[in-house]
Amino acid sequence: RNIRNYQPELGTIIPEQLSFFSRQQRQNQWNIIIAMDQSGSMATSLIYGGIMGAILASIGAVETHVVAFNHEDVVDLTEHCADPVDLLFGVQLGGAEDYWKATSYCERFMHTPAKTLYVLLADLHDTSPNTSRFLKKMEFLLESGIKAIGLLAISDQGLPSYNERLAEQLAKMGMPCFGCTPERLPELIAGVLRGTNLEALTTKVATSKRSR
Repeated sequence: RNIRNYQPELGTIIPEQLSFFSRQQRQNQWNIIIAMDQSGSMATSLIYGGIMGAILASIGAVETHVVAFNHEDVVDLTEHCADPVDLLFGVQLGGAEDYWKATSYCERFMHTPAKTLYVLLADLHDTSPNTSRFLKKMEFLLESGIKAIGLLAISDQGLPSYNERLAEQLAKMGMPCFGCTPERLPELIAGVLRGTNLEALTTKVATSKRSR
């Protein structure tokens, strides 16, 4: 579905860049899980995250799961992926963060580690007491064979404030953390699904500009 059919203020992601799977290809060759931080600082990124989830859910070769979370709850929005507007209505902005809780919830969807991409859409300002548990969980999951990226922001405005120490710790484990503009998002996801080296891919699409 062409994103240009949606309201202009939702962004300019063009899903044709993702449509490299033929209809004859085997279903669910990839499993992509998007976990979106509901805190207020992520509002703009959540819009693009919802659109990304809707686009991926329309690709037959991809099994898609989308959840939104704060420090208290994890809400599965997957059933709303057919319409990004419905999906975004399921997001309640506010609250703090608990990345361990969100990741532990998403682990149930990681049934084929070698073909799983976990996308954590968050600025990594973890205010919960579970940061060390989150790091251990990610270390375990990465060792099991999943791929994972931390999207600090999806925005034209550059990188927001984010937890640089936690981002560095995750990157050392093999989970690159970076910001991405909406225009580069299709290139990022397409590259992952094609098996492009994560480090090289994220270096190519990441934004280094700081927001003002």
